[in-house]
Amino acid sequence: MTDLDQTPVVNVDRTRPAALRTAACELFGVEYPIIQTGMGWVSGAQLTAATSAAGGLGILASATMTLEELGQAIKKVKARTDKPFGVNLLPNQPDAAQRLDLIISEQVPVASFAAAPKADQVSKLNDAGVVTIVTVGAKRHAEKVAAMGVKAVIAQGGEGGGHTGTIPTSLLLPQVVDGVGGSEVVVLGAGGFFDGRGLVAALSYGAHGVAMGTRFLLTAESQVPDSITEIYMQTPLTGTVVTTAIDGAPQRVIRTAMIDALEKSPGLLRFPRAAGNALQFARQAGISLPALVKTGLEMKKDQELTWAQVALAANAPMMTKATMVDGDAQVGILPTGQVVGAIEDLPKVADLLERIMSEAEECLERLSASE
Repeated sequence: MTDLDQTPVVNVDRTRPAALRTAACELFGVEYPIIQTGMGWVSGAQLTAATSAAGGLGILASATMTLEELGQAIKKVKARTDKPFGVNLLPNQPDAAQRLDLIISEQVPVASFAAAPKADQVSKLNDAGVVTIVTVGAKRHAEKVAAMGVKAVIAQGGEGGGHTGTIPTSLLLPQVVDGVGGSEVVVLGAGGFFDGRGLVAALSYGAHGVAMGTRFLLTAESQVPDSITEIYMQTPLTGTVVTTAIDGAPQRVIRTAMIDALEKSPGLLRFPRAAGNALQFARQAGISLPALVKTGLEMKKDQELTWAQVALAANAPMMTKATMVDGDAQVGILPTGQVVGAIEDLPKVADLLERIMSEAEECLERLSASE
């Protein structure tokens, strides 16, 4: 992808149907009920700023950044747009408290979590006026975080990329809406969304918008290496697989020779490599060995993991970096939603959002005309 350093300039159309101006727009302070998820090594300042400037909500992926790098990325987004954006966090990061302090001091409007946060983290953000979002894969998970005071949830169905569950979006989303929708929690659908028809479908289930990862990964502002982008573009709907061989948890990725080899190798052989990658990632992220061990202990306790699973969990970031940053598909992984097989172009983010909203409007008009 080319480096787009200029600040995006977007003329937002404010004449959309009222049905497309949802509670998500009000909560996040955005024009469109469309969220760009925080994808490790992908959702940097450029993509995040482009999404927010275009009327959606861009989210920085901070888990693969040091605290200093996160601070720099936040400033870069602010330099490119004055629109709301968010930062994605892992609740068990060794410096999670400092990251929360940074978000609050920099007045970032939104904080999202890829896993269930701690109650005190949610309380701290709420007290500071920061909107919290948590990604969930089950109705009970949504109810749990809603009880903590979380303002929004992303219900990600099994079609979603990266770590994902087994329930299809079409079944999960209405369940989550039924579970927490009446409690004024904003619900967003994820997994399989890429166009305006999907947005209208999500709204019909009772959701307030959609969150997309793969669709934003395949845009002009994404900084994924061209060689890796080409692999994504050539992947059919049947070209992905959900595997536990990477880090012990179900993760949807493009099926490659690397994934086939991992799935065939015994777990005992995967562990030493995973542990080595965990240490390498910790060094790159500026995490000390004691802090790494402390994080592992928390993960082991909170998620009931074995030490082998803890090591595997720290393995995934380095394997993702190999593709998304270094461009080496031979040794890395390519997280993706199943929707990758339905994506046919690499538009600018502003053009993508305009197209999605126009398609949604046309879809609503067709439905009204058929009444």
